[in-house]
Amino acid sequence: MAGSSLVLSDDSLLSRVDQRLYRLEGVLALLSGLAVFSLMLLAVVSVGGRNLLNQPLPGYVDWIEQAMPLIAFMGISYTQRDGGHIRMDMIVGKLRGRTLYLVEFITTLAILILMALLVWGSWAHFARSFDFGAPLWSRDSSMDIALPIWPAKLLAPVAFGVLCLRLVLQLIAYGRAFRDNEPRPVAVPLVADAATQAAMEAEHVSAHDK
Repeated sequence: MAGSSLVLSDDSLLSRVDQRLYRLEGVLALLSGLAVFSLMLLAVVSVGGRNLLNQPLPGYVDWIEQAMPLIAFMGISYTQRDGGHIRMDMIVGKLRGRTLYLVEFITTLAILILMALLVWGSWAHFARSFDFGAPLWSRDSSMDIALPIWPAKLLAPVAFGVLCLRLVLQLIAYGRAFRDNEPRPVAVPLVADAATQAAMEAEHVSAHDK
């Protein structure tokens, strides 16, 4: 369940790598948010131009197509790190110790295998579109204003590649937690109980109030 996890940190190398990767993931998530905001502005310009000047924004649909990978993919690693993706916390939350870490390791490994295949497939899809010898380095373009499509296709393997880095880091963390039977491992999302979750939400709201 989204919003019910927390990630611990300490002075270990694993935690430092986690923090540095988290900063990169935060930048990518910010780009995703800016893409949403930009589409809102484009909609205002397009609708305003249609109503006031009888001239909507040229290529509005083309720009939406270009922004979709930014919105859909660039924040997935950030969400994975914070434990925000939908999962069965009601089941996982009942597990403890090495059993929990083993289950988390297996599921994370399965996700990593899937994402590695998606990186391979999406990169091949990008490679079919990109050509140094073609105008704007593109073998294909959008239908209205002929925007090159390869930049949008490149975003998918980039975002999936960052997610693979996150998953590898989490596999190391779960493996170490399983080996040492750590009570509170770092660099992985931990399922918070109701009281902890309420405290986190209260702190989040109070920070916005300030």
